[in-house]
Amino acid sequence: MSGAERPGEISFADFMKVDVRTGTIVQVDPFPEARKPAWKLTIDFGAEIGTKRSSAQIAQYTPEELVGRQVLAVVNFPPRQIGPFMSEVLTLGVPGDSGEVILIGPASKVPDGGRLY
Repeated sequence: MSGAERPGEISFADFMKVDVRTGTIVQVDPFPEARKPAWKLTIDFGAEIGTKRSSAQIAQYTPEELVGRQVLAVVNFPPRQIGPFMSEVLTLGVPGDSGEVILIGPASKVPDGGRLY
């Protein structure tokens, strides 16, 4: 969606159907088969959800910058096959000035699995 496009109005109940949780990236693996540069992320969402995997087009980050970083992700979408990789959650980000994806996460450390409200 470009900046000029806006989705239609939704209810608060619709918003609450999207389960956005905080998780900590615990592992970053190369994803050479991806069409666009990407990493395979393993994210810990705490005891209730556990660890989940995600493909993210965030090649401007190094694995060292990513491991230990907290991010927000949608955890209740169905898994999605991306080439040979099954992505289980959608890691959230916003476009930067150059079109790169800037990850979204809490400003300070919070418990993994915390839900966005």
